[in-house]
Amino acid sequence: MLLALAVPAAVMVAPGFIGQEPAAAPATPAWQLPPATLSARQGLSPLTDSAPVPLPAAVSAQLDTLLKADGDGNFTGLVQDALTGGVLYDRGGAENRIPASNMKLFTAVAALRMLGPDHRFATRVLAGSGANQVVLTGGGDVLLGAGESAPDRVMGHAGLATLAAATVAALQARGTTGELTVLVDDSLFTGPALNPAWADGDVAAGEVAPLYPLALNSARYNPAVTTGPRPQDSAVSAAEAFAGQLKAAGAAAGLTVAAGVGRSTTPGGDSGTAGSAVLAEVQSATVGEQVGLMLQTSDNYLAETLGRMAAAAAGEPASNDGARAAVRAQLTELGIATPAMRFADVSGLAIGNQASARQLAEVVRAITTGTDGRLRAALEGFPVAGLSGTLDARYTDAATSRGAGLVRAKTGTLNTVIALSGYVVDADGRLLVFSFVGNGLTPGAAGNREAVDRAASALAACGCR
Repeated sequence: MLLALAVPAAVMVAPGFIGQEPAAAPATPAWQLPPATLSARQGLSPLTDSAPVPLPAAVSAQLDTLLKADGDGNFTGLVQDALTGGVLYDRGGAENRIPASNMKLFTAVAALRMLGPDHRFATRVLAGSGANQVVLTGGGDVLLGAGESAPDRVMGHAGLATLAAATVAALQARGTTGELTVLVDDSLFTGPALNPAWADGDVAAGEVAPLYPLALNSARYNPAVTTGPRPQDSAVSAAEAFAGQLKAAGAAAGLTVAAGVGRSTTPGGDSGTAGSAVLAEVQSATVGEQVGLMLQTSDNYLAETLGRMAAAAAGEPASNDGARAAVRAQLTELGIATPAMRFADVSGLAIGNQASARQLAEVVRAITTGTDGRLRAALEGFPVAGLSGTLDARYTDAATSRGAGLVRAKTGTLNTVIALSGYVVDADGRLLVFSFVGNGLTPGAAGNREAVDRAASALAACGCR
């Protein structure tokens, strides 16, 4: 749309013409006028429940020629009409497969159902049991920022500088002076900080790190750098950053901070130690926003944290085992059959996970058109083909470009695994959900990722009747 730009008349008055009658403004050329109506996008009908449902035979004819492995392995797949659940394509859709990061779709659903999309995690500072002790208490926010809170962001929504300033104000009100000792309470999470199902090489490469209920930048040294090594004790790293901010904020109030941080021996968790005064707190971005970030960036650390927090909300231990049990339980309640599924983790990093294309398509259908409205919060998190998240650099060639901007899907990649599960509106305006999962593939073969992208693009362009 072209919009006419209006320039204030006063700006157009030249020196020497003050007080003179301004000349009448010329008529706006027709080509600069906004259109009276908007034309429909070519090749894409509006989403409507009255749109024709694609014929399964026609869908199969399209996809069978595209879902071919480049080298070893093979693909399974399932396509459903989102509104009715009718199966339009089924190639081994019930077979168990390693789903890679498509596991995060299950975790997203569990977090939204157990915690609610509007829930926030609190990071609190409590008065310690000893004189001049302050206890930084983790409540599940692993997206803390080192600086001021940034209300318009998900990563860094809660900032340690803001928390430190509020802590100093509370200490001043209590008449506290002298040297402060900073402790950290990370007792909310229990059990091993690392899942034994994760390969040592993946941990060393920074695909994940030991889990704690508080961390800066999803346990990254720099929020802008999402690869490479991570802090191996994110709780202590966050506490050290907090101590630095507390020192800066307390200088004018006559407060100093002792070097080093220790761990609290009195667990407080998310609700605070009984009898301990809460000096200050900051609130995270909502669970809905965090789920969106997890899906967009395929963040393993955040996924595992959300799984543990879902377990805690269910009254179970916030551990690896608790997270797996919580996700399975929520899928069962949602009506997705889980007996044959295997949960090694809740992020999809472990190769011990097993799920089917049918289960993945069904969870996408629950998000898009199911009866639980809380799940709609996950929709914006699906990467958009060629535009955002883990799909931003894909769908750029002639074979896939027709899906750019239309396909919305969660990616999954391991050494021999390629997966893509999501939704798309076809050329007739019918909403379809799909899942394609390749296992046993030749590592690094580019044609495997292209196969799932071509298949999803074919659905976007399909008028399969």
